[in-house]
Amino acid sequence: MIPFVFAVSFGSLLFAVYLARFVLRSDSGTQAMQEISNAIKEGAEAFLARQNKTIITLAIALAVLIFVLYGFVRTPNPADPVPPLQLAFWTTLSFVLGALCSVIAGYIGMWVSIRANIRTAAAVRTSLNQGLRIALRGGAVSGLFVVAMSLLGVGGLYTLLQAMGHDPQKIPFTIVGYGFGASFVALFAQLGGGIYTKAADVGADLVGKVEAGIPEDDPRNPAVIADLVGDNVGDCAGRGADLFESTAAENIGAMILGVGLFPYFGLQGILFPLAARAFGLIASIVGVVIVRTDEKGDPMAALNRGYYVTSILAVLGLFVASRWLLVVDPVAHPEATSAWFYFFLCGVVGIATAQAFVYITQYYTEYKYRPVKSIADASQTGPATNIIAGIAVGLECTAIPVIVISTAIIGSYHLGNMSGVPHAGLFGTAVATMGMLGTAAYILAMDTFGPITDNAGGIVEMSHQAEDVRKKTDRLDAVGNTTKALTKGYAIGSAALAAFLLFSAYLDEVAHYGTKLESVNIAKPEVFVGGLLGAMLVFLFSALAIRAVGKAAFYVINEVRRQFRENPGILQGTSKPDYGRCVDIVTVGALKEMVLPGLIAVGMPVAVGIIFRLFGVGAEAVAAFLMVGTIAGILAATFFNNSGGAWDNAKKYIESGQYGGKGSDPHKAAVVGDTVGDPFKDTAGPSLHVLIKLLSTITLVLAPLFV
Repeated sequence: MIPFVFAVSFGSLLFAVYLARFVLRSDSGTQAMQEISNAIKEGAEAFLARQNKTIITLAIALAVLIFVLYGFVRTPNPADPVPPLQLAFWTTLSFVLGALCSVIAGYIGMWVSIRANIRTAAAVRTSLNQGLRIALRGGAVSGLFVVAMSLLGVGGLYTLLQAMGHDPQKIPFTIVGYGFGASFVALFAQLGGGIYTKAADVGADLVGKVEAGIPEDDPRNPAVIADLVGDNVGDCAGRGADLFESTAAENIGAMILGVGLFPYFGLQGILFPLAARAFGLIASIVGVVIVRTDEKGDPMAALNRGYYVTSILAVLGLFVASRWLLVVDPVAHPEATSAWFYFFLCGVVGIATAQAFVYITQYYTEYKYRPVKSIADASQTGPATNIIAGIAVGLECTAIPVIVISTAIIGSYHLGNMSGVPHAGLFGTAVATMGMLGTAAYILAMDTFGPITDNAGGIVEMSHQAEDVRKKTDRLDAVGNTTKALTKGYAIGSAALAAFLLFSAYLDEVAHYGTKLESVNIAKPEVFVGGLLGAMLVFLFSALAIRAVGKAAFYVINEVRRQFRENPGILQGTSKPDYGRCVDIVTVGALKEMVLPGLIAVGMPVAVGIIFRLFGVGAEAVAAFLMVGTIAGILAATFFNNSGGAWDNAKKYIESGQYGGKGSDPHKAAVVGDTVGDPFKDTAGPSLHVLIKLLSTITLVLAPLFV
């Protein structure tokens, strides 16, 4: 089975290389277009190099700490899968490999996107379909690399340890550090990229559009290159690291739960998550290849067709994987002969949940529907009522997702219990999570499509291309904004299911070390406080992330105003602004501001576990911290993502000319609302769902310290 996983993973990497060559061989546009593209490329690569240097430094320090804690501080336990120093070595090594692979996955996604943008811009001059295909295939390089490298990392570590004679049932407990390393990098990548992109965006909008009255992506705006750079470092590199972490952590969490069912499925139950993910890769490749449209066609409809095909093929892949790997011996276990089919249904629940989240997010963020229209209507009476309406939409939109998540968790849990395999409910939720992440490669392709088309529109605008070309890039950009919103909703839904999966794996881990938690008793004061601290972390982290955007944007705004004031020729179009200065300001600001919230996020679960261990409830207090923090984080992330997306599309709805409302200046009010929502949807929201998974993986790795 492992050879199949490796074959699919390597095949997917080769296909990603083919897609990259397809993109890079396309027309790279005029000299004027290349100058703008090169400025974006230089800024993005400079930022990512400096960010990765910071992240790697922090990761090395944490790796040393993990080794010391596991090897010398922690009391050895008879349940340890290997002796203390070996456990310290393998946990630290897997952490380092997870972090390194996450950095590489994020970098590759951005590397292709900053080269696909100009080729998309050049392609739409002759064909909308070619522009669509280049943008999606450029995004698919990231999606395929992320999922394939995740599979190779987890599968490679498992195979290596098995070849060295380690007990196959204990290997998942030995390599849990891989998911933690991926989560650690994802948090800082998403946080740093999110601060960068929104600080630049807010600065460009407030001074350019509100104060100076110039259009978006106008070359006279000194912050416009920084804004375009931000799309890549936030939505490409950050999201790539995010979904790499999702697939890696969920694979290991599901493998740990599979260990508990070893008497029924043997080694195949432990390796099932890897096979299910491999089938998802095949489905995503087919989905990407079939996407195409015509000049008058709807690019969103084309992307949706690809997603539906991917989902259908992912269902078929789950069917094959379940029938292949989750079949029990009918003689030894006649009561569970149909178990594989029940687990297949769990996977279908996960895929249906993904579809539901896409539709829910679409309803709350597209201007065709009531929520966004209500914000546009509120803009007629000024920025204050616009902001009130946006907050109301954000609060409202938490209800339906919670119902969907609840239905998915309860449904998959009971399907697992109905399988005939005792205590298989939690494994059923794990299979649902695998189903939801089965389309992850295609989802990431759609997500990266957004910044590629956004940059393409900026390049066309700044290089003064013909109006019909700009209209085509506007169509692709509008679709890209929708796909970015949809994929964020998908990410929250998958994070919610994954958090429950990893929470269950945490309970299995502490039970493995002798502390069996049948329930978490919040009537104990220490346990209640642990839960309270989990909820508090969500709000503190969000505050620090949003404030970081405000601080960095403050410097950008002052710099843009200074350039306009000291060089009047910029607004007159007779002299060029200093783009590089704004890029440098945002880079320094984002990297400086990402450190504190990131360190607090990593430090708090460790502190809770170690401090409350002194009271004899370390593992249980951490369980409450994780459970309540996850609940608060899901709600807060949904609020931030959807309110920000609704504000953004309310502004675009008014700008499109389709909105017929009057009032003093609804467009100005909508721009202000969109500016408020920017750090919500692109900094706080995405960073929060990474935080949820980081808390799960860090507690899973350090569980032996809390017992």
